[in-house]
Amino acid sequence: MKPGQLLDIANEYGSPVYVYDAEKIISQYNRLTNAFKQVPQLQINYAVKALSNISILKLLHGLGAGIDTVSIQEVKLGLEAGYQPDQIIFTPNGVSLNEIEAAAKLGVKINIDNLSILEQFGTKHPNIPVCIRINPHVMAGGNSNISVGHIDSKFGISIHQIPHILRIVENTKMNVNGIHMHTGSDILDIEVFLYASEILFDTAKHFKNLDFIDFGSGFKVPYKPGDIETNIEELGSKLAKRFNAFCKEYGKDLTLAFEPGKFLVSESGYFLTAVNAVKQTTSTVFAQVDSGFNHLIRPMFYGSYHDITNISNPKGRERFYTVVGYICETDTFGNNRRIHEINEGDILCFKNAGAYCFSMASNYNSRLRPAEVLWYNNKAHLIRKRETFEDILRNQIKVDFKLKQAQVQPG
Repeated sequence: MKPGQLLDIANEYGSPVYVYDAEKIISQYNRLTNAFKQVPQLQINYAVKALSNISILKLLHGLGAGIDTVSIQEVKLGLEAGYQPDQIIFTPNGVSLNEIEAAAKLGVKINIDNLSILEQFGTKHPNIPVCIRINPHVMAGGNSNISVGHIDSKFGISIHQIPHILRIVENTKMNVNGIHMHTGSDILDIEVFLYASEILFDTAKHFKNLDFIDFGSGFKVPYKPGDIETNIEELGSKLAKRFNAFCKEYGKDLTLAFEPGKFLVSESGYFLTAVNAVKQTTSTVFAQVDSGFNHLIRPMFYGSYHDITNISNPKGRERFYTVVGYICETDTFGNNRRIHEINEGDILCFKNAGAYCFSMASNYNSRLRPAEVLWYNNKAHLIRKRETFEDILRNQIKVDFKLKQAQVQPG
């Protein structure tokens, strides 16, 4: 999107505000499907947790995507957005058997990553098909916060526990229709991903009635000019060839599934904030904006990088600024960034704000969560209203306390 279009949105809807470019989401979806066009049966299940606005879900539904969900609430969001139950896979972690049974009752696909829950579910519901999430013990991304396939991860059932899985399947006579893995985010080395895929293929050989193999996702997107990203076309060429060969060996055409989140929506997102104050200290010039980690926690939580530009003064001389928020915590978005000269009231734009940004927002400091806007067909569409103070009070219950005089301490 152009800076002028973003400024118009900030002027119309106020700040802070999240903006998503529908065309970028569409192009990323098409790029992924084209990369794997050699696979006869491909299923893209969008990871709802990345950006769960129902309008985004409806957009992806129109493209032909399914969805990957991690909570019963996300399942219900998907159904509300128009997805059929068989277009939804439920891939939770650490939830109760009751929640898994609730999802199964809605008719969605079930993915289990715990031996105990697998045995309990298989014993009670042997006729309900189940996908099993494997931990391949492959480190991806280099950041332990976003790499979930390493040996110490809480996600998945260890490949070393395959005999335990097979014993449970044999004892319960349950129906295993899928095998799944997710190594984590920011995959750069395609060979590492292909190595993990071989582990998944070897695991799949133990199950004779599979319908699909889910390779997760974690493809890296560029965060700044010149940044590296996953070569999705090369991966598509190599993995598609290997997958087709495995299907021939398996004796059945299986569906190749992915569950991308960041890859589809990250680059579509822009977070617009207004500068409240420019504060110069003895060593630093701070640009203090009308937001904080209550709206965008990734830089503080993950150490992630978001390119920051001043769209109010795109041709001004560059200076070094540390961009911080208005939360009573350390909420630094970027240290000593070279940005075109900033004045109070300017609008700063944070790029790559489509994934794990609004969906991780909170009301910390009793601040209101921002509005969301979808740019579609060269027009801005409001897809979430800005919260109000009444939203903060909603669901809170006021209790009137009649304190005795002796309970009231002087001073």
